[in-house]
Amino acid sequence: MKKKILIIEDNEDVRENLAEILELSNYETLLAENGKVGVELALTHKPDLILCDVMMPELDGFGVLHILSKKPATADVPFIFLTAKADKGDIRKGMNLGADDYITKPFDDVELLDAIEVRLKKSDRLKESFNKSREGLSSFINEARGYEALKELSSERQITSFHKRDVIFAEGSYPRYLYFVNKGRVKLYKTNDYGKEFILSIYREGEFFGHIELLKGEVYAASAMAMEPTELSLVPKEDFFKLVYGNKDVAARMIKILADNVLEQEEQLIQLAYNSIRKRVAEALLHLKERYAVDERGEPISILRDDLAGLVGTAKESVIRTLTDFRKEGLIDIEKGQITILNEEKLRRMPN
Repeated sequence: MKKKILIIEDNEDVRENLAEILELSNYETLLAENGKVGVELALTHKPDLILCDVMMPELDGFGVLHILSKKPATADVPFIFLTAKADKGDIRKGMNLGADDYITKPFDDVELLDAIEVRLKKSDRLKESFNKSREGLSSFINEARGYEALKELSSERQITSFHKRDVIFAEGSYPRYLYFVNKGRVKLYKTNDYGKEFILSIYREGEFFGHIELLKGEVYAASAMAMEPTELSLVPKEDFFKLVYGNKDVAARMIKILADNVLEQEEQLIQLAYNSIRKRVAEALLHLKERYAVDERGEPISILRDDLAGLVGTAKESVIRTLTDFRKEGLIDIEKGQITILNEEKLRRMPN
């Protein structure tokens, strides 16, 4: 499929010449005669790359970049400025706004096409599905280091191992790292004044956690503990901020990765608020099966009853009674504390 390039240029001759060069190079083009039209076309058609003149009537190139960088649909689109003057102040202003490159007019056709190809390739690599592994994290950060603003990212990340029930961080402590699960499982939980624990989320291999407090600059609102032998990669706070703020392409990809499980957490809270205990226990068992790929070949779900109670949001005794009922009804089997789902369909259709 042809890559789509939006050209925002008020000079008709230059605009048409650019379109001809790009179309001969097998790109599809969209043409805008001023900044306002360019913004409308970008939001409507979402191009793969934008070429934009700096000095234009109605809305200049800086204004165009400012608007599009704030829109989720266009925040990660590579943006190249075209300018008749190479003023260092203008270049710095454009780069600070998130421009990917600056090309001075008159430009060489090969120089232009090379710049476009480089930006498109970098953008494509960042948009590829994130390989949720230790190697995938290294690959993502190494790719990010290819951008000028991110060259100082650490090439090595600290790897730390935790035993089952080791506390990774405690509620009220100050964040220093973004955490990535290489192996194992981590629970994020809060404990009330009576010692009752409620699990907010469970993180598995290939997932990040700890970013909310880093972004807010606040102490941890909950504690994190290893549920089994666990290995984590620790991304220093300084590197995390560079990934989020250093380059708009990297930032957009990073935000999408971090937001992967937000909807899932919201759905869990809705279920806790409105569903019966039986329904919540059934949903929790199905959640564990689907999220952690257990029970696919009769492999049992291994989870402490305290943790299951925290995930469901009820007393441990209530969970044990419900599991006993499920076992009597032939929905699950329990052997040596491990749970095997026998009738997934009935659990899914559990009345509220």
